[in-house]
Amino acid sequence: MRPVKGRHLYFMRTLLHLLQRTAKSQIQEFVYLLNILSHSRSRADVQTNTSWNAPIIWDGMFDPDVFDQGHKQDQSTVALTVFAVGRYLDAYLGTFLNSSEQYFMVGLPVTFYVFTDVPEKVPNMKLAPQRSLKVIKVERHSRWQDISMMRMKTISDVIESDIRHHSTYVFCFDVDQVFTGRFGSEALGESVALLHAHFYNLPKHRFTYDRNPKSKAYMETGDFYYHAAVFGGTWQSVKAMADACYQSIMEDKQNNVEALWHDESHLNKYLWLHNPAGCSLLSTISGKSMQMVSFCQLLMCTYT
Repeated sequence: MRPVKGRHLYFMRTLLHLLQRTAKSQIQEFVYLLNILSHSRSRADVQTNTSWNAPIIWDGMFDPDVFDQGHKQDQSTVALTVFAVGRYLDAYLGTFLNSSEQYFMVGLPVTFYVFTDVPEKVPNMKLAPQRSLKVIKVERHSRWQDISMMRMKTISDVIESDIRHHSTYVFCFDVDQVFTGRFGSEALGESVALLHAHFYNLPKHRFTYDRNPKSKAYMETGDFYYHAAVFGGTWQSVKAMADACYQSIMEDKQNNVEALWHDESHLNKYLWLHNPAGCSLLSTISGKSMQMVSFCQLLMCTYT
């Protein structure tokens, strides 16, 4: 018999766990997972397991309709946060929001949170039912590095004051990106991160982790290199991630240290230390550089 690995091992473990529970509330989840497994497909052209035997689910290995059906039954709701400060508002926000409305979590309730220093310049949008936009004014820092790093505190604060009361999941995006295809419910998970396209096929010694031992973001090695342009998960997981990164950033500031890639360095450190069950990874195959401003095809893997 062929050994069970990766994606199928994850689902089999989950199903066995559910079989041991008799609560009627688990029957729907059990049937949902069976449906996912029955519609899953394999791919021989890409890596489908991590070194710790976590399954990697690439585009083409899942049925989007199955995921959509499950999350609609679960009444999943999603918050999207994006920062558009200074020139980034005029240059990118309109395109980002329009493409988000077209492709992001279509069919699910979504609240867009726009953080900007000039709220009156946020473009008006026609949104589908159960989708809304909230604009929140934030301070404009003199350096983009400070804007990038301080967003962690802002994200944590808005989760605590607002998002946690009505959203199941949160996704945080850089504004200089464009959705060119579906970004749907298959990406929803407890903790979600984006694999940096530039580093995906490079050896680990070329990953640009922070190598300064004085920084809280210091790493000798890691599992992957993550792009801070996209991260998310349940509101609880995102808040924990944002709080930890902000605390590390502030400790560095007190010690007159600044991580190599600012909040991205701290995010990589956090994700290296925390590979929890239910963590998902998104990856691009567009081959864009570090200044990637668009992604065409998003691919997901799920950690066990």
